[in-house]
This record gives sequence, structure tokens and C-alpha cells, in this order.
Amino acid sequence: MKIGTDITVVSRIEKSIQKFGDKFIDRFLNIDEKERAKRVESIAGYWAAKEAVAKALGCGIGAELSFHDIVIYKDKKNAPHFRLIPKAQKYHKIKESSLSISHDGGFAIAVVVIIQ
Repeated sequence: MKIGTDITVVSRIEKSIQKFGDKFIDRFLNIDEKERAKRVESIAGYWAAKEAVAKALGCGIGAELSFHDIVIYKDKKNAPHFRLIPKAQKYHKIKESSLSISHDGGFAIAVVVIIQ
């Protein structure tokens, strides 16, 4: 079992959106994620979630795993989950996983548990 966590200051994400607009958002969210994450708190939560996944996998975001290799989605009960795109699945085998995202008090936090 592996665990990853990340905490993000929402105002930092907000400033990046104000400065760079869609260019910043497109750097780490796919089209479906952009449709779901309308509020800056949600966008910050997605950032934290993808960072937490990379930490749990032990590689971080970089050459081995990009933001776009991780897809955040929600189930029928609106609970967050993630999956890796097929290219990334070749290098990172995941049997089970869990994702929790929360935001409050100007922070967004995500925790990921992975069983490989």
C-alpha cells in the first residue's frame, strides 16, 4: 500500500489563473475535468489530487508521469476517483485506489491510497 498527499493554497491557483488563464488550466486539466471544476477551489483540489497520485506512485510529476496521464472523475454519488491513461498504466500497475479531496479555509488537500 502506498499513500500520497498534497495541500495547495487556493489563492496561488487563483493568481495563476488570473495571470495565465486557460493556458494554466490546460497545463493540468483535460476537457472533462475542466467542465466539472468550475470553481477555483475545485481546480485547486484537482491540482492537489494529481500531485497526491504522483507522490503515491513514487515518481512525482515529470518525465515519467504527467498531469495529463492522471484523469480525475466522479462516480454517481459525486465521489472523486482517478485513473491513469493506458500509456501510464504500463508503468504503474494499480490494483485498488482511493482518492479524497477537500477544500476549506483557503486550502485544498487530497489524499490518495494505492494498492499495487
